[in-house]
Amino acid sequence: MGKIINVVLSGGVGSRLWPLSRKAKPKQYLPIFNGKTLFELTVDRNQGISSKVILVGSEQNKTLAAPFLDGKENDVIAETVPRNTAAAIAFAAFHCEPDDILIVTPSDHLIEGMDHYEEAINQGIMFAQEGYIATFGIVPNRPETGYGYIEHEGNSVLSFREKPNEDTARDFLKKGNFLWNSGIFCFKAGVYLEELMRFEPKLYSAAEVAFEYATGLVMDEEHSKLIPSKSIDYAVLERSDLIKVVPARFKWSDMGAFDSLYIYFKENGHPVDESGNIVVGTNKHTVFVGLQNCMLINTEDAVLVLDRAYAQDVKRVYEQLEKESSPLI
Repeated sequence: MGKIINVVLSGGVGSRLWPLSRKAKPKQYLPIFNGKTLFELTVDRNQGISSKVILVGSEQNKTLAAPFLDGKENDVIAETVPRNTAAAIAFAAFHCEPDDILIVTPSDHLIEGMDHYEEAINQGIMFAQEGYIATFGIVPNRPETGYGYIEHEGNSVLSFREKPNEDTARDFLKKGNFLWNSGIFCFKAGVYLEELMRFEPKLYSAAEVAFEYATGLVMDEEHSKLIPSKSIDYAVLERSDLIKVVPARFKWSDMGAFDSLYIYFKENGHPVDESGNIVVGTNKHTVFVGLQNCMLINTEDAVLVLDRAYAQDVKRVYEQLEKESSPLI
């Protein structure tokens, strides 16, 4: 059997967590989780399972991640142009032996309950050894509209579903055979590349060329621009007949927006007033009058006041600032 390798994807900027998350320091590098970062927690969580880490992210991520990747066995693949997860994972797979088992994990998820986590990952490794591509679905505990879903029967995937509206999410929860799509995967490097070549030959070939022209694991920019930008979900998962899903019971959040961060802060004793309002980033006495379920996010150069029901819309603020070439991003 090949090595077990943790491939950590660290490419996003966390636009829905602006103004805490910025290009200079994305959310996965903010030390706000009991003094640790999400990236640090990801690496620590998989150390006992895997023999090494391969980080795939921008050159900036390479610098930010360096303090947590001081082991000799860890490698960093730097993307000069972001081309989504299908290509990012292909780069890691090209860097490995075909029989190496890759545990692919985003760097910005919060996971608790290590016993359940290791149990699920070990099941995924077993599927990978048998030549399957394992994905991990989280047993839902609420009708969440911010996550994609996996419809399943046992370990068989019936369908992948996009983020639903609230009524659909409630229907998924009622039916009982829908899981949150965690974005965590496990497979042999060679199996993934074979399926990618089968379904997306142009993407496979372009990624292979960019990897071949890389200098010191820094991808060639001109060749990288020619890679189609597709997620692993669209490129492989929704088309392959080798997919197995592992229903998992560890506590999971993708920390994608402030509603998820609110739950974490509240559960860890952060002050919340009687109307469900919360202040982050300042010790100033703050009073909410006539407001419910709101957040005030304070940084040195920006303040965000948010109704948590609109947590997903913070991305629009970030996108507008980006259009204006604002230094605030």
